Amino acid sequence: MAVAEQVWIPDPEEVWKSAELLKDYKPGDKVLQLRLEDGKDLEYCLDPKTKELPPLRNPDILVGENDLTALSYLHEPAVLHNLKVRFIDSKLIYTYCGIVLVAINPYEQLPIYGEDIINAYSGQNMGDMDPHIFAVAEEAYKQMARFRNQSIIVSGESGAGKTVSAKYAMRYFATVSGSASEANVEEKVLASNPIMESIGNAKTTRNDNSSRFGKYIEIGFDKRYRIIGANMRTYLLEKSRVVFQAEEERNYHIFYQLCASAALPEFKTLRLGNANSFHYTRQGGSPVIDGVDDAKEMVNTRHACTLLGNYDSYQMGIFYILAGILHLGNVEFAPRDSDSCHDPLTIFCDLMGVEYEEMAHWLCHRKLVTATETYIKPISRLHAINARDALAKHIYANLFNWIVDHVNKALHSTVKQHSFIGVLDIYGFETFEINSFEQFCINYANEKLQQQFNMHVFKLEQEEYMKEQIPWTLIDFYDNQPCINLIEAKMGVLDLLDEECKMPKGSDDTWAQKLYNTHLNKCTLFEKPRLSNKAFIIKHFADKVEYQCEGFLEKNKDTVYEEQIKVLKSSKFKLLPELFQDEEKVISPTSATSSGRVLLSRTPVKPAKAKPGQTSKEHKKTVGHQFRNSLHLLMETLNATTPHYVRCIKPNDFKFPFTFDEKRAVQQLRACGVLETIRISAAGFPSRWTYQEFFSRYRVLMKQKDVLSDRKQTCKNVLEKLILDKDKYQFGKTKIFFRAGQVAYLEKIRADKLRAACIRIQKTIRGWLMRKKYMLFKYRKFLRRTRAAIIIQKFQRMYVVRKRYQCMRDATIALQALLRGYLVRNKYQMVRNNVLLLYSNFISTYLQNEAALCCPLGNLRARKIDEQVKLWENTWQSCIFFCSTTIVSFSFIVTIIYYVMSLTCHLITIMYLSCIFLNTFLGRQSPQDYHMLNEDGELWLVYEGLKQANRLLESQLQSQKKSHENELESLRGEIQSLKEENNRQQQLLAQNLQLPPEARIEASLQHEITRLTNENLVRAVMLLEQSWSLTSLSFYMLEFFVRNVEVSSSWLSGRYYNVFYFPSEVGQMENISPGQIIDEPIRPVNIPRKEKDFQGMLEYKKEDEQKLVKNLILDLKPRGVAVNLIPGLPAYILFMCVRHADYLNDDQKVRSLLTSTINGIKKVLKKRGDDFETVSFWLSNTCRFLHCLKQYSGEEGFMKHNTPRQNEHCLTNFDLAEYRQVLSDLAIQIYQQLVRVLENILQPMIVSGMLEHETIQGVSGVKPTGLRKRTSSIADEGTYTLDSIIRQLNSFHSVMCQHGMDPELIKQVVKQMFYIIGAVTLNNLLLRKDMCSWSKGMQIRYNVSQLEEWLRDKNLMNSGAKETLEPLIQAAQLLQVKKKTDEDAEAICSMCSALTTAQIVKVLNLYTPVNEFEERVLVSFIRTIQLRLRDRKDSPQLLMDAKHIFPVTFPFNPSSLALETIQIPASLGLGFISRV
Repeated sequence: MAVAEQVWIPDPEEVWKSAELLKDYKPGDKVLQLRLEDGKDLEYCLDPKTKELPPLRNPDILVGENDLTALSYLHEPAVLHNLKVRFIDSKLIYTYCGIVLVAINPYEQLPIYGEDIINAYSGQNMGDMDPHIFAVAEEAYKQMARFRNQSIIVSGESGAGKTVSAKYAMRYFATVSGSASEANVEEKVLASNPIMESIGNAKTTRNDNSSRFGKYIEIGFDKRYRIIGANMRTYLLEKSRVVFQAEEERNYHIFYQLCASAALPEFKTLRLGNANSFHYTRQGGSPVIDGVDDAKEMVNTRHACTLLGNYDSYQMGIFYILAGILHLGNVEFAPRDSDSCHDPLTIFCDLMGVEYEEMAHWLCHRKLVTATETYIKPISRLHAINARDALAKHIYANLFNWIVDHVNKALHSTVKQHSFIGVLDIYGFETFEINSFEQFCINYANEKLQQQFNMHVFKLEQEEYMKEQIPWTLIDFYDNQPCINLIEAKMGVLDLLDEECKMPKGSDDTWAQKLYNTHLNKCTLFEKPRLSNKAFIIKHFADKVEYQCEGFLEKNKDTVYEEQIKVLKSSKFKLLPELFQDEEKVISPTSATSSGRVLLSRTPVKPAKAKPGQTSKEHKKTVGHQFRNSLHLLMETLNATTPHYVRCIKPNDFKFPFTFDEKRAVQQLRACGVLETIRISAAGFPSRWTYQEFFSRYRVLMKQKDVLSDRKQTCKNVLEKLILDKDKYQFGKTKIFFRAGQVAYLEKIRADKLRAACIRIQKTIRGWLMRKKYMLFKYRKFLRRTRAAIIIQKFQRMYVVRKRYQCMRDATIALQALLRGYLVRNKYQMVRNNVLLLYSNFISTYLQNEAALCCPLGNLRARKIDEQVKLWENTWQSCIFFCSTTIVSFSFIVTIIYYVMSLTCHLITIMYLSCIFLNTFLGRQSPQDYHMLNEDGELWLVYEGLKQANRLLESQLQSQKKSHENELESLRGEIQSLKEENNRQQQLLAQNLQLPPEARIEASLQHEITRLTNENLVRAVMLLEQSWSLTSLSFYMLEFFVRNVEVSSSWLSGRYYNVFYFPSEVGQMENISPGQIIDEPIRPVNIPRKEKDFQGMLEYKKEDEQKLVKNLILDLKPRGVAVNLIPGLPAYILFMCVRHADYLNDDQKVRSLLTSTINGIKKVLKKRGDDFETVSFWLSNTCRFLHCLKQYSGEEGFMKHNTPRQNEHCLTNFDLAEYRQVLSDLAIQIYQQLVRVLENILQPMIVSGMLEHETIQGVSGVKPTGLRKRTSSIADEGTYTLDSIIRQLNSFHSVMCQHGMDPELIKQVVKQMFYIIGAVTLNNLLLRKDMCSWSKGMQIRYNVSQLEEWLRDKNLMNSGAKETLEPLIQAAQLLQVKKKTDEDAEAICSMCSALTTAQIVKVLNLYTPVNEFEERVLVSFIRTIQLRLRDRKDSPQLLMDAKHIFPVTFPFNPSSLALETIQIPASLGLGFISRV
């Protein structure tokens, strides 16, 4: 032991305290220098005899593990501390201890038992989920299906939660298996719980709902592992509670439920009242349980009785007997000379249906039978009270047995049982201040169970060693067989007790003396108290217990006067005699049934041959003897099954929620055998790692040269270097076995190596940062000096440049003045020359234009007009150039314009030239020259002249346009007449073709004449067309000039737009010439025949309907159709058949075909409903069929996107809206089935691929997992990875696309798939502590990013699928964010909007550091989160509903495919239908 080692030292208050070693321990030291966690120093003295060192503490990284066997140091303080950390800090009530599930009662309702939790644990391996009672139940259910019958043994002291654990185990079986019949057997099994709790449970000082009896329920299953029935055996009912309750305790619940319901009309005859009015219910002084409504519980009890077949008549009979017991307790015994009336006894006799006088007589007298005479002897008041109480206990015990028997009858099944799972809910080891016969029997039963438990644990250890081929050395473990022999062997405690009961004058004192004489100083397990002669001590496996002998004989005899029983048997009520009629046949009071049915748990035992007088002897068997026999039968049953153990722990005696009392907890851990399990494991090799897990965890300790391809050899080489003592570990076939403490040693080496690496990284980073800081400081100093130098240089350079600039500026101004004068003189000379040239050009242009305009109408005129326009343009281009290159006055320009106007008589030409000139000239002037141009009002004169010219042009335009329209109308009339003539000629030609050959020659001649006439007509029209073209050109020019005049006018009126209008098209009136309308003449030799025009319908005979459905639906293989044919072909074919039936107006045929189609689809989905391709194919075709019925329904809303041809195919006779609704419902069903199919396919992949598999290798290390090995996170062969999920998603998507599924529907399916992935992953994360770490959060976020990338690749980001992963994304972020300060808490609350409060708190509670450098979440931080989220209104449910299906919609998606073009392939075998 070295400095800083942490150890555990004993403490009277906390049992164990943690301390740190301050000084190295050396052999021979008698004192250890320690420092406690509170900072106090302590000298710890070692035991001088044993010199045993205090137990070492496990590394913090191992604290809080799911399995106690994962701890490196296995001992009592380590177990106690691990349970406390999980219970207090993480709010986890379940922990594994090898094969045992330790369950700590939280005394608080937890949301971890809902159906969603059951579904999460169903089908999972026991080690893959966090510890839970459902995990044990699933393991038992799974092993029953694989091997043989199973048993779940639930034990613990009163108030530890045994009954609740057993109840949840049965609920799990009922939920996951279901029943084999319609009788809902699983509901009946669960309904037995409230009945048995009401008659067998009571409030004690330790528990408000304590089971005062033991029970073993066998749940039977058929070959398909569905519940078929159940059977119950009970043990040692606490009958004394009926007549006596200690302070703060209650009688059985049923009595208080009756009193709370006394006001009900049917209970008036019971003459009940408040519970305080009866002696048997008021002794404890606590008739009410906080939070429990006895009247409401009574309703639940009666409902359960009804469900199990106990109808009102039987129920009232039971209530009469129970009420009679209460009234019997109020019977008082007066002195002999008193003759008072006993009202309670009268009520008792009325309720029981017996004679008052007889019952009163035998309550006060006793019958003594001797060999010769019979005496009737009065008894004392004390004996009478004891006899009354004995009678009450006997009646209640028999009623209890009768109810158990009838419950078994209700749960019995006629179906042959294949296997069963037994659930044993039995009392744990008990020790009180005063221990009597009941505690003796309870502890005796626990000794037997502990022996069976030790043997099973030992056997499992041996099997594990042999399987791994590790040398097996005998492990010494505590064998409690001597203690069992002391109790049950010949001349043992029970044997001597039975013998004393047979003695006429036997008493507790004489029995005690016999015990002393027989066992004292002869058996080491038997002792006598120093100060008592009426008690004895037995050393049980858990503790020493002192038993008081008083009352042992009476309780063992269980004496009831026979005369009183005879009076009850004579009752006029049917039920009461039934309670006693089979008493002689009952072997034990609670183990056998009176119905003669064979118990489900064992083979029937052949009864021994009856001997004379045996009946009376059997009737007088003692309670101890009966209990021993039933216990032996129980052990036989358990030994014939595979047991599973649940040990319930009571954390404190005050029922405070999540409060841990170390003293009470360690007492129960010692008593329930958990520490014995630890001791057996620690004696061998408790820590076990697979080779792959060891390599993954301790790869950091290996050098590169040590890593081989063979993982097993690599681990061997490394271990031989790390641990020199080869006895500390063993190599098995698949695992490495370590002695206790070796894993802690390896963890220390690993942590030291990582710490050294971190220090080196920190050192390097810090050095780099400091160097960078120093360089930055030097650089800043350099920058300051450089900046100062630059400023000085700047001002110096500025002065020099400024002086130089001023000199250059003065010289430049002088040069500019000289140059400008020279340029002005040159421009003046150029203006004079250009004016002279302009005069000569205008005169020659005018003469040429006059000659061109006088040409005749025709092609020459049009050509001349084009040449004229080009000539004008060339002329005015020179004018424009002149204006742009010279400086002239505006008056001079106006003079030129008016001179040109005087030379020509064409107003259009004048305006055209004026507009071009003015626009060009004025557009090139700057705004500063406008006032100079308009010195004498020239602009206004030009503006007025242009307005007058514009009005004149508009009037000419309107007149010419009107004449043109008249001419066009006449041409259209001629064209129409030509069309009619053409049609008439075609008809005549068709008639001639049918004539004989002789007449056909005459018709051909006539046709040739017609053709020549048409050609002449065409030539005439061509002349008209030329005339029309010329007119259009003139009209175009006129309109062109008018618009340019308008532009110029608008500029002159002050708008100054520098634009010129050029139309892009020649007119917008008519663009069809007569030459394009006239048809070509038809030659008689080439007349093609039209193909048959199909109407998009399919015709079939009525008798072929079944063949159609069979070939098209039932026998169709989706894969071949999807690959080779058009998507949705079956739907199109079916609709075309419906169209034809509608065309025929055959309503019977339409109805029959649609019904057969729907039934056929349902049938094929029922047959192949688990095949994704089949379901996807028919979902796609059903939707397409539905869309076709809408598209061709004739309703306007569905016809918007149809072509005219498709509108012709609409249904004409029938409205199929009702069938559309039926098809829509069918599509919803198919969609839900598709979701279930893909869920079943994805389910096995999700947890492994999203959580367990390390997509980013080496990020998270594997921690020790104990006996329940989890699934390896390394991808072995057959393990699902994220790539497996993505490949499956690709497969789903490609199949749906091949089937032609609507894109919107594909988006909905993808959204549902992603929801399932997110929900299942998050649910498993919330149930697995080992997955809640920083590194796992990083893995999850990477996996989610890969799924998002898949969505982007498939163009499905707008499907809403990403949003369904938001809870998972936020949970992963929660694992990675900082979790310390209030600011962190605020950030978490705002970030986790998609998570509920319960989920956030659960993740924080489960957060587990994987490395030494991670920190646990403080409890105070979790409390802060809860306070901040207390006002958030969200669901209290912990898990997401993975079975939730989003509502599906089918948006209308019309098809562009023309029905008449669809071809039917021969591969479909539909040759009996034909296209119409």
